[in-house]
Amino acid sequence: MDNIPAEISRRRFVESFARRFLGVGIAGSSLPAAGLLAAQVAAAQQAAAPSSVRPAVKAKNVIYIYFRGGISHIDTFDPKPGRAEMGDVRAIDTSAAGVQISEWWPNLARRMHQVALVRSMTSTQGVHERGNYLAHTSYFQTPTISHPAHGAWALTRLGSENRLLPGNVLINGSPQHPGSGYMDSHLAPLPIVDPEAGLQNSALIDRVTDEDFARRTKLSQSLSTRFLDRTPHRTATGYRQMHEEAVGLMKSRDLKAFDIAQEDRKTQEAYGTHTFGQACLLARRLVEHGVRFIEVDEGQNWDTHNDHHVQMQRMVPSADQTLATLLADLEDRGLADSTLVVFATEFGRSPKLSEVTAGRGHHPAAFTWWLAGAGIKGGYVYGRSDTAGERVADKPVAMQDFNATIAQALGIDLKKTEISPSGRPFTVANDGKPIVDLFA
Repeated sequence: MDNIPAEISRRRFVESFARRFLGVGIAGSSLPAAGLLAAQVAAAQQAAAPSSVRPAVKAKNVIYIYFRGGISHIDTFDPKPGRAEMGDVRAIDTSAAGVQISEWWPNLARRMHQVALVRSMTSTQGVHERGNYLAHTSYFQTPTISHPAHGAWALTRLGSENRLLPGNVLINGSPQHPGSGYMDSHLAPLPIVDPEAGLQNSALIDRVTDEDFARRTKLSQSLSTRFLDRTPHRTATGYRQMHEEAVGLMKSRDLKAFDIAQEDRKTQEAYGTHTFGQACLLARRLVEHGVRFIEVDEGQNWDTHNDHHVQMQRMVPSADQTLATLLADLEDRGLADSTLVVFATEFGRSPKLSEVTAGRGHHPAAFTWWLAGAGIKGGYVYGRSDTAGERVADKPVAMQDFNATIAQALGIDLKKTEISPSGRPFTVANDGKPIVDLFA
């Protein structure tokens, strides 16, 4: 205890320890959300303190785009023109005045007038699994509890726009996705592995008639009711609710939302016929049918420890095409005003290329996320990294703060607690402070 600064009370130290290692908070304390052992994140939360003006809620739906592996910030949305760290890669102008991005993203450059870049993201988590978990939940990963991801929070707080469709969908997702965490299992995202295949196993098999299915469903309900009477466990209750929702979905005309074959060939090709393109097209269709939260995992591995520039030039074109098309399509269809598009990854990559592997390592100290649509300022840059892209130089933003901004855009009460089965209180963004400057 000799190493604890004198001005820090015993209570504040205990809360710091609890937050960092147990993933919980202590009611009534004023210690920043990440605690002493995450000083940089704490500074970020203090810097992003909320304004007294509450932004108008405009987001009805979210399309959350996740780039797995930790994508380089200086080779995407925070270039450093003329610096040796960039190699031969140039920065190019965009449709947003004064905003440049990497030349590898020419299509997205033409849509930057819709985007708000947050170039001052910072984290303490430099391991993939932990960074991914923090990005999705706003909490540090611990062995004692599993926290829910964004979609589960949105569904439990706001419900479904379309009661006949699942309100939370995960397309091409990773097995590491936190899902519904400690919340009820029916709040977990519906997984779609192949966007071109739509919602599989949603029709009766040929030899089962409607009468057969009705009889079996009635028998299942009778047996499950008896079981629940003897074992009123939340997991069993959640499973039954999932089953009832699945049966309702099978009979819904809105199943066509999952069929991207109904889109014309020109639209499919504009998004890209690869998995990410078809996944984002499906996400747009689901928004049109009132699905609250759709997450799309881009699917490629951006963990470029070796031959970074070679890998980036191979992976970027399809991602650039799809992201630009998604933003344009939402705008053209009048959906941009109510649909929040989010770009996230677990961390950035080291600005300096390895002389041995020609790759970039993990770099949580500074990276970029962005938002578009639903009342977010377009053509806007918040925060700044230093001249080399090594550290945050202005307006640091923790993942909790960014996630609080998403929740704010949806109109979710940031202070309302959710009690886990173990009796612990949690909030949607772990006391993160929304970045009100991002709202128009």
